[in-house]
Amino acid sequence: MKNNDKNTVIVNGHPVAIEGERNLLELIRKSGIDIPTFCYHSDLSVYGACRLCLVDVEGRGIQAACSTPPKAGMVILTHTEEIRNIRKIAVELILANHDMTCPTCDKSDACKLRSLAAQLGIDEIRFKKQEKNTPRDLSSPSLVRDPDKCVLCGDCVRYCSEVQSIGAIDFAHRGKDCSVQPAFGLDLADVECVGCGQCVAVCPTGALTIKSETDQVWKALGDPEITVVAQVAPAVRVALGELFAMAPGEVTTGKITAAMRRLGFNQVYDTAFSADLTVIEEANEFLKRKEKNENLPIFTSCCPAWVQFAEQYYPDLLPNLSTCKSPQQMFGAMAKEQLPGILNIASEKLYIVAVMPCTAKKAEAARPEFINDGRREVDAVISTQELGKMIKETGLKYKDITSEAMDMPFGLSTGAGVIFGKSGGVSEAVLRYSTEKLCGKQLRNIEFKSFDGNGIRQVEVALDDSTLKLAVVHGLKNARKAADLVQAGKADWDIIEIMACPGGCIGGAGQPVSDNHNAVACRCQGIEDADNTSPLSSAGENPFIQKIYKDLLEIPGSEAAHDLLHRGYKSRKRTVNDAISLFNGDDAFVEIKICVGTGCYLKGSQDLLKSLMKAVEGKPWKDKVKIEATFCMERCHTAPNARVNDEIIGKATISKIINSIEKAVSTEEKMISV
Repeated sequence: MKNNDKNTVIVNGHPVAIEGERNLLELIRKSGIDIPTFCYHSDLSVYGACRLCLVDVEGRGIQAACSTPPKAGMVILTHTEEIRNIRKIAVELILANHDMTCPTCDKSDACKLRSLAAQLGIDEIRFKKQEKNTPRDLSSPSLVRDPDKCVLCGDCVRYCSEVQSIGAIDFAHRGKDCSVQPAFGLDLADVECVGCGQCVAVCPTGALTIKSETDQVWKALGDPEITVVAQVAPAVRVALGELFAMAPGEVTTGKITAAMRRLGFNQVYDTAFSADLTVIEEANEFLKRKEKNENLPIFTSCCPAWVQFAEQYYPDLLPNLSTCKSPQQMFGAMAKEQLPGILNIASEKLYIVAVMPCTAKKAEAARPEFINDGRREVDAVISTQELGKMIKETGLKYKDITSEAMDMPFGLSTGAGVIFGKSGGVSEAVLRYSTEKLCGKQLRNIEFKSFDGNGIRQVEVALDDSTLKLAVVHGLKNARKAADLVQAGKADWDIIEIMACPGGCIGGAGQPVSDNHNAVACRCQGIEDADNTSPLSSAGENPFIQKIYKDLLEIPGSEAAHDLLHRGYKSRKRTVNDAISLFNGDDAFVEIKICVGTGCYLKGSQDLLKSLMKAVEGKPWKDKVKIEATFCMERCHTAPNARVNDEIIGKATISKIINSIEKAVSTEEKMISV
């Protein structure tokens, strides 16, 4: 069939208009045909490895739809007998190399491999099964990595590198030995992973999953001596319903409360309550810094993945981070302080469970800064997905549960606390409170406008005698851009809010995995609706927050408030091992280290290392040197970095390093001759 229309292609005999689609896959899916893929993700670069999206283009033969741009006049067939057979063979080969423990796999319900096998009608595997027994990586407090379930789609690799700019995992080896793993075969806990979990969100199988804490929670719920209380994050209320065939963004706070009581929780509270507390502490911290003109701009500290990212890559900016704990940890500290008296129980019998949209919150709760006298402020953290599984395990019909109110006093929150669940919410909440304090007016529904067209938004707010300028960032690659601008003195923002996940907490890796491309936007609308219908809009209006200051904290930023609600941060190395030896001369006395951490890697340190190895081979003093790859010199702003004995070389080049080596060799030889 020929097509002479300049703006269309023919897909299975039907014309489809070209309307800016980047590739045939997007265009064909627009026509209502869901071509299968493993390695394609619209937010990532094209990889083209799985070969499932093949189509037959007249005059060109079989092409990968993901990497073929549409061209007017194309005539395309999507499911010829040949293509169907190729797809079946591709999936069978994957299955032959896959750990087939499907019934016990944590991702069984959402496994793309399982659904594709059913979609393609695969009822047997015609290839020899490859038995593997690679140990699972359980080192991370947030994630579990199971190499035997990896299908090498590369989605996790590209998301970690392209969206988060970390590169904690990548492809290693070749051919049949090819695998996805952290650098140098280390465990996730030993490299620069920040636990954001977005690799889990894009993984189509059970190769990367959330590290579950439901067993610990069930055990606590089953102990009659333990009082188990829950805090539920704002973003959970607009997503949990998706696990029970409800629409994304539908607010189900009352159903969550009722369901958790039926699971055995003694009290159910709102993390938005402690978000109100965070607003007041952070706003007052900002106003003091603004008055003194020090440690500005202030970076928010609610997102633990961002905090660890800053500790790893931007230690020079740590004084700029707010010292406020996140709402999760503020709740834990406040509850451990007050609930034993309120509930008339012994403090050691109180068990606090946080229900979060985020996997990094698991690591945050385990940080030593949040452990007092051997007891964690938050005893367990479960994701939205984990809570959904607990509800399903009991057989509760979530959609039919009658809504119930949360418990007091920590169940009442304002709209300011609720909007913490979306990107920009923390900034707006702080701004509402700050403008009310500064000039007696409260701002709502602030419109942030694009700063760079690529992930950073900003707003300017005119006050009586000054102007406040705020920036909002989500995604760690964009966080890196913002931090670089601040370090270079090219940013004049007062407050910078950073969230690691797309859209903020509503897009956290602990949320339901959705095929609905508008799910995050719908959740955002749900958060905004909850804010708009709240009778209280500013954190300072919460009467129970006012009572806490009256009875315990006195005033925002007091010594009591700092002791309970604030913490500092420290620089963290990104790998456990100090260095990896790559070249060791017989008589080495000059030690060269090249940083290959992400900051330096992105500035070419790996190529620098390769060139140095090659250059040294031709030098008469090659036996005098030892070359190592190391992982952080805490000088990311001068990347790439090298060290020759005690001399650190920023913005290192081959010529700089060689000159420094020759000086060291010459000095040593002179000392020996003397």
